[in-house]
Amino acid sequence: MAAAGAAAAAQVSKAQRLPIRKAVLFSMLPKDASIADRFQMAREAGFEQIECPTTPDQKQAEEMLAASQRANVRIHSVMNSDHWRYPLSSPDPQVVQKCLDGMRTSIRNAKLWGADTVLLVPAVVNPHVGYRDAWERSQQQIRKLIPDAEQAKVVIAVEEVWNKFLLSPLEFAHYVDEFKSPWVKAYFDVGNVVLYGYPQDWIRTLGNRIVKLHIKDFAFRQDPASRKRCAEWVNLREGEIDWKAVHAALSEIGYHGSATVELPGGNAEYLKDVSRRFDLILEGT
Repeated sequence: MAAAGAAAAAQVSKAQRLPIRKAVLFSMLPKDASIADRFQMAREAGFEQIECPTTPDQKQAEEMLAASQRANVRIHSVMNSDHWRYPLSSPDPQVVQKCLDGMRTSIRNAKLWGADTVLLVPAVVNPHVGYRDAWERSQQQIRKLIPDAEQAKVVIAVEEVWNKFLLSPLEFAHYVDEFKSPWVKAYFDVGNVVLYGYPQDWIRTLGNRIVKLHIKDFAFRQDPASRKRCAEWVNLREGEIDWKAVHAALSEIGYHGSATVELPGGNAEYLKDVSRRFDLILEGT
């Protein structure tokens, strides 16, 4: 009877686990290790996939592909670089061109690696670029990239970050919908909305627009010197996020893609601990 009860409990637990593939950022892996060793370390820590940065050097890109194949850890996404320094919303055509060139490099990386998304921060609102300009300029430039994405069979995955843009789930959904293209979707970062919203609400609103997830945790601390409430990133399950509510929301929308943990890097033991915490989140415990 005890054995039967344990088996039933195991089946319930297994049924509750979200069908999400665990990934880690390449930048979280020890920088003093070789590329091959970093991929192997990710596998040994329990990660199935990796999100890699834009890699203009073709030789290095091929080395990363070989390491991925050897370790059996898929590169599932490319984190585009320089979209903060060279945003698509800039009024300077040369700045915009640098971003477009970088995105096209990222799309080529994705095609080589077999990744199906490129993460893009679409715009930056600042004292010199208003919200409407950021919206219109970035959409205009992203439309230029859609043929490249379609040819490579790679989705442009727009992420919400602390760029004073896409500040609500309704806006984010509307921004993506206006492209009317299957090659532009949402890359939802669970932690980035904690300052002004609840990730479970964003998940339900964005629904099947979400193509990829970033996973991290966030907490408010009291600064003993200034006595001000300060924000900081913390390890998974140690912050403000209600992970059970996030689990429920992801289950409701039927999300079954990849999720990449985005935290500071560390050694092998640290990565294993992060992976274990990630498992608990996916299991809804």
